[in-house]
Amino acid sequence: MNRRDFLKTASLAVGGLAASQFVPRIGRAAPAPRQLTIDTRILEVNGKPATVYGLTENGKPGLTFAPGERFSVSLNNRLKEDTIIHWHGLTPPWEQDGVADNPLPMLKGGETRPYDFALEETGTFWMHAHTLQEQNLLAAPLIVHSKEDAAADRQEVVILLHDFSFKPAEELLSTLTGGKGGHMMHGAHQMDHGSMGKMSMQHDMTSMGSGHDMSAMGGMGAMDLNDIEYDAYLANDRTLDDPEIVTVEKGGRIRLRIINGAASTAFHLTTGKLAARLVAVDGHAIVPMTAETVPISMGQRIDLDVEIPKDDGAFPILALREGTGDRTGIVLATPGAKIDRLAAKIGTKTQPLDLTLESALRSTAPLANRPADKALMAHLSGDMASYQWALAGLEDLKLKSGERVEIAMMNMSMMAHPMHLHGHAFQVVAIDGQRMAGAVRDTVLVPPMKTVTIAFDAGKPGHWPFHCHHLYHMVTGMMTHIEVA
Repeated sequence: MNRRDFLKTASLAVGGLAASQFVPRIGRAAPAPRQLTIDTRILEVNGKPATVYGLTENGKPGLTFAPGERFSVSLNNRLKEDTIIHWHGLTPPWEQDGVADNPLPMLKGGETRPYDFALEETGTFWMHAHTLQEQNLLAAPLIVHSKEDAAADRQEVVILLHDFSFKPAEELLSTLTGGKGGHMMHGAHQMDHGSMGKMSMQHDMTSMGSGHDMSAMGGMGAMDLNDIEYDAYLANDRTLDDPEIVTVEKGGRIRLRIINGAASTAFHLTTGKLAARLVAVDGHAIVPMTAETVPISMGQRIDLDVEIPKDDGAFPILALREGTGDRTGIVLATPGAKIDRLAAKIGTKTQPLDLTLESALRSTAPLANRPADKALMAHLSGDMASYQWALAGLEDLKLKSGERVEIAMMNMSMMAHPMHLHGHAFQVVAIDGQRMAGAVRDTVLVPPMKTVTIAFDAGKPGHWPFHCHHLYHMVTGMMTHIEVA
């Protein structure tokens, strides 16, 4: 299989399979577990070879599940180093969530570990290392089809975005922390999270409450957008200088599933000349809305429906890096269409991601309307100078399964933080104190000096991580755990 064919499998999800193909008949043994392999592979980036990681099934990146299929997977670590994989957006039993020593240890080199649980959600998810190895492309799509997906007359295209550096992640981290290396231990997977939990500013601001308009505070310095200048920005492992070309039919219908798997880069996603309808975020359906440009921060996913015109043409799907002219993407093209060269960097800089679209999103399956059993304030703090980050206010939080909890996240720093809760989906219920019945998600952006409130019902018992999905913020302190009994 050549390189182009190999990469194309990352963008074309397998559709149209009947659920009955995967449901064992009475009296027959259950299907054998699917084999997911962790290994290394070689990419060409900016004309240079690069050794990166991969998550593949039969040589193809990622996993796609049919309606009704179980998550029955044997994870094979063919690396010489330890690692562990998190199933981002799924709600497995805590023991199978995929975070080191929480409770299971990392997979040793050569080890195979079984995973088996019911898939309770359908939609666009992904999987990635819960270590610094995520930076070196140890990530892949994880798509769970619904019955509606299987019956739909449309093509699916999956786009996994990433940021790439020829430097090891440990070196990038050391540069950010001034050589202190953050709070890393034991193969870059365990963190000390208490170093900034008692920042004076955080405590001074607690009394202001979730409804205070933090954006009005002047004199606090400029917003920090990007703390790493990467060598390249990738869409399905390729730069825009040599993009993936996906063949589409004239007049065809396309479901775009876009995953931001970048370690520390947010994007604006645009479909250009194609009119797009945003139909889901983080794998959860929303009331469809027209959207020319959609913000997508680290860990988030968006589903877009587009229609290809009846004439020949090439249609770039571009991801524009926040605050810069850098961009990446793929090209949808009808057979024989002329494809113009696209620059990976342009002179126009994009704006910072904000909550304009988030405030307009509405879930098609919101939480049941009932009061919260617990309401808490969490403070997000830190700065670029010290490069120490913290999530405070949720220490020793213990919940019982079924309890409704609301968490107002107040960002006291000058960087945005995409906040991700393991093992649960939550609903966005307020922005700066303004109540709303927003989208159901598992990762939400909290911009500087803003407060975003989420609500969720405590689910399966476990010690569930709650953290910023900016990789280097997480490993230097912006992470806690929520105990569910």
